[in-house]
Amino acid sequence: MNTIAERMATAYDEAIEDLCGATPQGWYAKRGTARGAVTHAGAATLNVAYDLSPEPDLESLDELAAEVGRQAPVWSVMTRSAAGGAVADLAGRHGLRERSELPLLGCMADELVFRADPARRELVRRVGAAESDRYTDVLTRGFEVPDGLFGSLMGGDVLDAERIVGYLCEEAGQPVGTGLGMWTRGVVGVFNIAILPGARGRGLGRVLTEEVLRDGVAAGADAAYLQSSALGRPLYESMGFRLLENWTAFRA
Repeated sequence: MNTIAERMATAYDEAIEDLCGATPQGWYAKRGTARGAVTHAGAATLNVAYDLSPEPDLESLDELAAEVGRQAPVWSVMTRSAAGGAVADLAGRHGLRERSELPLLGCMADELVFRADPARRELVRRVGAAESDRYTDVLTRGFEVPDGLFGSLMGGDVLDAERIVGYLCEEAGQPVGTGLGMWTRGVVGVFNIAILPGARGRGLGRVLTEEVLRDGVAAGADAAYLQSSALGRPLYESMGFRLLENWTAFRA
């Protein structure tokens, strides 16, 4: 296994535990090397039974899958390694037969490439829990998902949590994008990079991502990771990220 990827996987796991501990309806459990995480958002990857070890503990993963499935109507099973027949069979027993890859991209801090105009950094500001409703609204519109899909995911104390930092990008006083940094294990994870459709094509995704990374490095992170869509991947690769692994997710 890639040792850098192992470090990123551990950081990701701790970030999910932090998120579940801060979001109002969060639930998180450990059993062997398997984990269960529920946020009650309407996205399968935000309610997940997963095992990021090289050899998944199938019995514990199966038990946690049953628990996650009882709590969330939309959920998934995820493994870090390429899923073999045993994991696919496990997911299938729970009605999860649609398989997809989740690319994990990462890099060391000294490999990062910042290209955005420094003057545009003023477009991005940190936000706290007092603005969670606004943040959720922009996140929802930026990802073009139905209203209410994220539920209370970003509510409660999430945006005031010690190791979670939220960002809004604004033009002419109006919010047009979101970002989220999660700092664990000396690594910064980049999440929630979403730009409103009408504001795309102006480099704002790069500006937001760079700000998350700058703050993470300033806080002591020496590495960074993210999971990217095919659309966003060229941007992140231009910033120094490279593919570390493809994780596998199963959903209904």
